[in-house]
Amino acid sequence: MSYDYIIVGSGIAGLYIALLAIKQGSVLVLTKGSIDDCNTKYAQGGIAAAVGKDDSPELHFKDTIAAGNGLCDAEAVSILTGEAADCIADLIKFGVPFDTLNGQITLTREAAHSVSRVIHAGGDATGEHIEVTLSRQARSNKVLVLEHCLTSQILIENGKVKGVRALDLRTASIEEYGCQFLILATGGAGHLFKYTTNSDVVTGDGIALAFEAGAEITDMEFFQFHPTVLRLPGVAPFLISEAVRGEGAILRNVEGYRFMPDYTPEAELATRDVVARSIVYEMKKTGSDRVFLDMTHLPPRLITTRFPHIYRFCLDHGLDITRGLIPVAPAAHYLMGGVKTNSWGETNILGLFAAGEVACTGVHGANRLASNSLLESIVFGKRVVQRTTTSRPLPNKVGGGEGLLFNRPSPPSQFYSLPERKFLPHVPPLNLPNLQSLMWDKVGIIRSGEGLKEAVNIVATWRPSPDKGRGGEGLPFPQPSDRPSYELKNLVLCARLMIEAALLREESRGAHFRTDFPKVRPEWQRHITFRHNVKPSSS
Repeated sequence: MSYDYIIVGSGIAGLYIALLAIKQGSVLVLTKGSIDDCNTKYAQGGIAAAVGKDDSPELHFKDTIAAGNGLCDAEAVSILTGEAADCIADLIKFGVPFDTLNGQITLTREAAHSVSRVIHAGGDATGEHIEVTLSRQARSNKVLVLEHCLTSQILIENGKVKGVRALDLRTASIEEYGCQFLILATGGAGHLFKYTTNSDVVTGDGIALAFEAGAEITDMEFFQFHPTVLRLPGVAPFLISEAVRGEGAILRNVEGYRFMPDYTPEAELATRDVVARSIVYEMKKTGSDRVFLDMTHLPPRLITTRFPHIYRFCLDHGLDITRGLIPVAPAAHYLMGGVKTNSWGETNILGLFAAGEVACTGVHGANRLASNSLLESIVFGKRVVQRTTTSRPLPNKVGGGEGLLFNRPSPPSQFYSLPERKFLPHVPPLNLPNLQSLMWDKVGIIRSGEGLKEAVNIVATWRPSPDKGRGGEGLPFPQPSDRPSYELKNLVLCARLMIEAALLREESRGAHFRTDFPKVRPEWQRHITFRHNVKPSSS
């Protein structure tokens, strides 16, 4: 069976693209779980867009560029901020119930935003409302969705996408589906880490599929750790939205001392990388595994209406956040890198597109500005469909910040293939807990060259590089046959890409921090990009 569009993934990017593409041709959505299994519904904060009277696309542009620490693609950021309002209007037309007051959309502020520009729904349930709305629209528009169908390979013929091979998880049968356009919308790789805010479906599938097909993968060293995730014994990590700090909550250590002003003038509203590292330092200083968020000085009504999900979740676990402090610690949250795309979502493989967290459009740079991720999914998701409807090159519609573009050339890319590594005679057995612990301990918030080298040799022993083959060395990697084994295979490859990139980048920039290279180095204002069998060269 062949379709005009095949979309892999059923989060905001996948479903939004499907709803636009269904007007252009036949659409098939493949998802390895149910249509509602995705990371979108866990997004609490909201969507950033310059729709307030004291805001502008230019101001949103400047905030995004500043957060990206020298690695944002200015053209992509200009598109993101300039086309945001139109895409928010699309979501409203689809029926997303954004919160309003007196007929106006209500806005909140998050860290590193200079004004309040974050649109939300259901207080702190923005992602859930978007996901429910789009999945309902997909059903009513008769979008064909194959659930429990895991994409295992991208099929290429003469340099162009031909289709995909997929495993039906209910019957264990292998099926092939043809297409003209293949869009990866599989999310990031948050399940790489021991502590994560991500759903267990987020296992780097699209990145691994794309790399093995010959696509370029970039910026993998930049993984964002959310500073404030609930830390309670026996309770799974639960995100405490950055908007809580935006509304005035402060951070205290276990001794009750407010510590963030000691680390940065922006205090609790600094960028996520700064706040996460500050918390790690403070936990080490006090010998604790947590700090505390204090919002007891805020009106209880504000807390319960603005953050109903957070309030109820904490209350269900014996914590009244209107009266008591919230124990928190950082956890893995969002991958800034991924499948390299241009401003229309195109990869270096004809017919292959990527959108959402799996894609690296260049808007986030070294450190994502809060609430730009859902926006990126819809802005560049829409552009994917626009690009597929014409064979002629499309001019970029540049929005806010166009006057700044001429002074901000995009950072160049350096291309690499995965190098040969030393195979270790004794390594821990390969399983998900061991991989997650290794990544958390050696490739987490604070890294070192020594720890990264140890980690990369373990991962290379677990699974030799796809570029080099086995050569009789390393451990025999079992042929995947079910969802857990495919996911583990994909995570190991993503781990390898991430560690190699982190080793190459001998500096600290944004979310990537190395104790042996603690400063930003101008010569590293460039992207690290991996693809099969290339020699390092600038472009």
